[in-house]
Parts: sequence; structure tokens; C-alpha cells
Amino acid sequence: MKTGPDGRLDLAYCLNVHPGESWAENVEAMQTHVPAVREAVAPGMAFGLGLRVGSRALRELREGNARAEAADWFRQADLYPFTINGFPYGEFHRASVKETVYQPDWQTAERRDYTIGLGGLLADWLPEGGEGSISTVPGSYAVWITRPDQAGAMARNLAETALAFARLEETTGRLVHLGLEPEPDCFLQTTAETIRFFEEVLLREGTAHLVQTAGMDRGRAETVLRRHAGVCFDTCHLALQEENLADSFRAFGRAGLRISKVQISCALEIDPASEGWEALRPFVEPVYLHQVKALRRDGGLASWPDLPPALEDGPALSEELRRARVHFHVPLFFGGAGPLRSTSSTLTPEFFEVLRRGDCRHVEIETYTFDVLPASIKPATLTESLIREYQWLLPRLRE
Repeated sequence: MKTGPDGRLDLAYCLNVHPGESWAENVEAMQTHVPAVREAVAPGMAFGLGLRVGSRALRELREGNARAEAADWFRQADLYPFTINGFPYGEFHRASVKETVYQPDWQTAERRDYTIGLGGLLADWLPEGGEGSISTVPGSYAVWITRPDQAGAMARNLAETALAFARLEETTGRLVHLGLEPEPDCFLQTTAETIRFFEEVLLREGTAHLVQTAGMDRGRAETVLRRHAGVCFDTCHLALQEENLADSFRAFGRAGLRISKVQISCALEIDPASEGWEALRPFVEPVYLHQVKALRRDGGLASWPDLPPALEDGPALSEELRRARVHFHVPLFFGGAGPLRSTSSTLTPEFFEVLRRGDCRHVEIETYTFDVLPASIKPATLTESLIREYQWLLPRLRE
């Protein structure tokens, strides 16, 4: 849906909240939930979609008339897909995902080709002159990267993806761009690391690769990279790194990097000196990776790769810590429960001001964990929860 100043922002909720790897399951989820959500928050308006198209659904959409039939359905239902979550390649619900969500990573042709395929979908489904975004893994999982040449391999695959998107724009008139999504314990996890990768690796080695393989001059190659490759700004992930969101947003702008999409999401937070660690135990679950970052009183960060080891080691460090944050997406409207809080406090009026005034047009609500929320804080129904997320966010985008 259109919102923000002069309707310049496109807003959607991310459909990765719904289980389903086939395209038919995706459509069923949209038909089940989207009409009620739209009626509550955008009656009579065209409704934006934040798709999640995994590798299986992408294969199915390449068969027969599936892609054209989907486009017809979008038009008839007055829905417009403008962004795709291309982070999870394979199954994302119902089975253990954990660190496999980063596979295949950007060292592989498999990730490149999958992402180029998603770009082709958007180019088919966007209106003439439209703009689409795709979010993706932040290069790789950090412990998998042990040599400098691995970053170069990522840069080459990203450059080839940006080139494919540039050619799509030339032939279709639709702009598609990619957003690498910094995430805790990944190859890219902070604003500074992401800017450094762009400046020291992607814009150097990626440019050189396009000069050599596509016959471009350096200026044109760098323009292609900056236009079609950027950052997916996930507010939960950056809050986990104890970053000021407004400052981070401005830093990407000063570096001349495109913010492809902003994902509005919140992490769990506790006071380690209270009963907070014990209150986190119901959030241990087998599907997703829940990295933990704890702010030390000396300003440093303690870090655990998942919630179970944090619960084992964290209580002994409580006196040294100011707070702990957990990569467990909780609803935007979650106001706290006992010692449990959320990072919604980092979504300040200043942050929303720079978002409204910035160049990024795409905003996505990305709370995908309703299925695994503990019963003690789980909202009523999924549809009602999605409506409440919009109701929380829309006034902040419109002010």
C-alpha cells in the first residue's frame, strides 16, 4: 500500500510469515490472509505484497503459464508485488533451519542464478517504470569465511547479478535492485563492515570483473553496481549490534550506497540483572537461529551463536552486562511481559524522520516467528496480529 509523505513509500508485510514452499501454497496464504488485512488497514486501495519465493516456487513459476497466470491474478485482486524476500532459498518453516538459511551463499552460482530468477519475476510483475527490491543473505555465515579470496568470489557473483538486473531494466523499463541484509554472526553484520565490503571489495573487484567480462568501462561498471546492489536495512539486526538506527541509515547514505529496502522488525531484550535469562527459556525452539548479543558495562559486546549457549553462560556474566538482545523477532506492538522487552525503543521518531526523508521507497514488516512464539505472549490469530502490526507502524510512517 502507498503511505508516507505524498504516498512515496510502498509498504507490505513479508509473506515469509506463512509456511509454504510451493507457489500454490503461497497463493493460498495470500487468499486466506491478505483480504482481511487490506480491509482493515487499506480498504479500497491497491495492496502491496512482500513475496517470499523459494527455489521450489521459482521453478514452478517458470513452467507453462504460471507466471502470466499469477500476474493476471494480481491485477484482478488489485495486488501489486514490489519486493521479494530472497534470503531463504529452501524450506523456511516446519523443519530446522538454523544456519542452513545462509546456504547457498554468495560464493555460489546457485545463489546468483536463483536471485537473477527472482529479478525476472519482478520485472514481469512490476508496472511499466516500476521499481522492485530483493533482499538476500549478507554474503555468508561468518565462520564459513576463512580466506580473502572468498569475498572476491562473492563480489563477482554479486556483480553478475547486478549486470543481469541492469539488462532487465534496459529491456523492460523496470528497475530491480538487490539488498544485502546485515545480520549478527554473518560475513556482514554491522553498518561499518557492510560499507567496508562495498568500498574495498565489491566496488573494486566487482567493477574489475564487469570491465573484464562485459566489456564495460570502469565508470559504467560502478554505476551498474551502485544502482542494482545495495543494502536491506533490517532494524532488528542492527539493534542487536547496538547501532543507532538513524545514524546507521545516514552512514549508508554518506557512503553512496542504495538502501534497497527497510525491514521493520524488533528483537527480544532483557535486563540481565533481573529474571530475564530465565524468562527467555520458553523461546528456545528448534527451527530458527537466535543469536544473542549482550552489551557490557564497558561498552563491548558479549556474543553467543544461539539462545541455548547464552542461557548456559549468560547468567554468570549478569553483573557485567547492561542488557541482552536476542535475534527472535517479536511483534512490533509487543509492549513487554515481566522482564521481557523488545527493541521497539530503537525505532525512534528520529529514525522514522530519516526514513521518510530518505531515498528508499520500500518498507516491509518482517515478523516471521508467530508460529514459534511462546503461548504466554502469542497474540490471538495471525491475521489479527498482522493488522495490529500495520496499525502500530502506519502512524509512524505518516507523521
